[in-house]
Amino acid sequence: SPKKTQKQKLLTWQMWIKVLIACVPAAVVGLLFDDILDKIFYKPLPVAVMLIVYGVLFIIVENRNEGRKPAVRRISELDIKMLLWIGAFQMLALIPGSGATIVGALIIGVSREVAAEFTFFLAIPVMFGASALKLIKFGFHFTAAEFGFLMLGCVVSFGMSVIAIKFLMNYIKKNDFKVFGYYRIILGALIILVALFKMLLG
Repeated sequence: SPKKTQKQKLLTWQMWIKVLIACVPAAVVGLLFDDILDKIFYKPLPVAVMLIVYGVLFIIVENRNEGRKPAVRRISELDIKMLLWIGAFQMLALIPGSGATIVGALIIGVSREVAAEFTFFLAIPVMFGASALKLIKFGFHFTAAEFGFLMLGCVVSFGMSVIAIKFLMNYIKKNDFKVFGYYRIILGALIILVALFKMLLG
């Protein structure tokens, strides 16, 4: 592949600096409250509620933005204030089932394409940071085979994320996020129904 020009290299560096700035709020909260978040939110009911709440928000925000021109159409146009706002929304994304980062970016006037792309880049350091934190907590007592499976899992997870974001980028060029909102609401409702069914049987 052709080598990047000096300008492209500069833009790449600027993008990753912006990603790191936006990651700071979530990194601080994640380090301080990881155990509390795990204990409270990593359960079917909170996840279902978050799916439904952010599903509704996707629909509301898309309806509000209809006919409006986004203020930001490129990652290079994101300023420090916007990055910190996105970082603040990413703190909410530490709760499983939420779609806070994309919703937050849409609220402050970022285009769908930039919101999806920047959220993907934000997820990379967060994913590695969260994995490192779990490894530190549980210790590094792995056999060679276990470590190999762990690395394979990371690679497969990252590969699937790349495929998913490519599909998403192609989709939102012609559509909005409303369908994801409806999907989240239905999925959240199904999780609640299954949980209630189990309670009745139990």
